[in-house]
Amino acid sequence: MAAVEEAAHHHHRSGDDDVLRVLRTGTADEHETVERTLDLLDPALDRTRLVQVVTLLHGFWVAAERGLDEWAGRLPVDARSVDWPRRRRAELFAVDLAALGAPASTAVPALPAVPGTDDALGRLYVLEGSTLGGTFIDRHLADLPGLAGVRIRAFSPYGPDTGAMWAGYRHVTRARVAAGGDAERILASARETFRALAEWCRPATRVDGARA
Repeated sequence: MAAVEEAAHHHHRSGDDDVLRVLRTGTADEHETVERTLDLLDPALDRTRLVQVVTLLHGFWVAAERGLDEWAGRLPVDARSVDWPRRRRAELFAVDLAALGAPASTAVPALPAVPGTDDALGRLYVLEGSTLGGTFIDRHLADLPGLAGVRIRAFSPYGPDTGAMWAGYRHVTRARVAAGGDAERILASARETFRALAEWCRPATRVDGARA
């Protein structure tokens, strides 16, 4: 998904200090770790491992969204500005698990609180950025014989609106920093979220063709 994100940003840079460039470059290592851990474009991906990955992602999204819901309750105007209710995806992962014939686990990671809007935008950078490569994952899954007839929705939740939703996030984040928001705090939150996601999903890591 890194290449997709790079393409999405290529024509939207306002300079070397642009907050989206800072986020992209500042989380590159953490982003790569998550992609390597999940390995969703693996040609040998089977139904069993997909269920494991989706189960882990469901738990992570539940925890991540709880923190963002608490932030939205305290700062509803900021939450509405980024269209937070439309960006919730935990339930879609639960629906996908049902489509795969698997129950949704109640296990969730312990994530840091989201005390302010800068922290929320950092967390959302990770959650929303994951939709950019979702169409590629969808196509890959559709070509896997073991998943014939299964419709997975959570990786590409916005369909044709994916670009518009990402553009909306970019606009709000840039406006926040222009108005005095803390770009370093946004970055710190994004890095922390990526690290927590990689650690939570570590049981699904493949090592030399096998799960760790």
